[in-house]
Amino acid sequence: MRSALWASAHVNRIKSLPPVCPPPPRTICLVIHGKSAGDPDLRAAVGRTRAEGHSIDVRVTWEAGDAARYAGEAVTAEADVVVAAGGDGTINEVAGGMLEANPHPTTALAVVPCGTANDFATGIGVLKGDPHAALRLAAQGAPTLIDVGTVNGRVFVNVTSGGFGAEVTANTPPELKRALGGMAYSLMGVVTAAKMNPYECRFTVPDATVHEGLLLLLAVGNGRQCGGGYQVTPNALLNDGLLDVAVVHDAELPQLGMVLSELGNLTATSNRFVTYKQVPRFLLESSRPLQLSLDGEPLRDTSFQFEVLPQILPAILGDTAPIGTPE
Repeated sequence: MRSALWASAHVNRIKSLPPVCPPPPRTICLVIHGKSAGDPDLRAAVGRTRAEGHSIDVRVTWEAGDAARYAGEAVTAEADVVVAAGGDGTINEVAGGMLEANPHPTTALAVVPCGTANDFATGIGVLKGDPHAALRLAAQGAPTLIDVGTVNGRVFVNVTSGGFGAEVTANTPPELKRALGGMAYSLMGVVTAAKMNPYECRFTVPDATVHEGLLLLLAVGNGRQCGGGYQVTPNALLNDGLLDVAVVHDAELPQLGMVLSELGNLTATSNRFVTYKQVPRFLLESSRPLQLSLDGEPLRDTSFQFEVLPQILPAILGDTAPIGTPE
């Protein structure tokens, strides 16, 4: 009898507990690159996410600057999330527009990968091919404050490449990117490397130390990969307040095997052709105009001031995002 009474009281106690509530609906601005606007899977994903109770305001880009403008308007309107549906360039433009509207936005950035390489999205664990899963993450995921890199005042969220890497990005035809995906970068890399002349460069780091020498390839990472999946700055974290800088110095074709070996152990002090540093800022000066690619967006100059803006942008990330544990 006592056991039965306890069981009854136990059941009543359980029934009296407050129900587990789903997360509240979010207001979402979905900025879609114009080339992806007709994607039936994306359209269906929008419908399903709306049916789940979330408000989605769709904006489609037509020309350069549209994504930044739409993102800025969403931040000003205090939307919960701005979703960049496109490639790395679209994410770059959306992030720039958010920070221009508010240097410390409360609106979060999320992504639906629709581009060719999708390096940032892949790096954070948001994979192409399931736009509903990406939108569901945007609607339910908790934001994390991440760093943003800048070069001469322009932002990058993932990686800035220079020299050989940037020439590959700039010279790969769009039709080849669409046809071959990441393989197109490998193909153009072989062609570009055969023509590449090193740059005479000077690096000035925070303690005023100056490093001079020849540069063949530069990668400055907030994220880890670019060019269709290559981990050019594999130790980078999105929230550590540092930029990871990988430099490949001048090397002849017979030495490429050694370069590849050193790229597999970037931090080794014995490396001859590859240098890897982590710094919050640095100045890069080149003897002739140097081509950079900021998340795929071009910049050409002879002087570049790099800086990290630590933990400034709320972002909704996947499970594999390279983030450190806050101290």
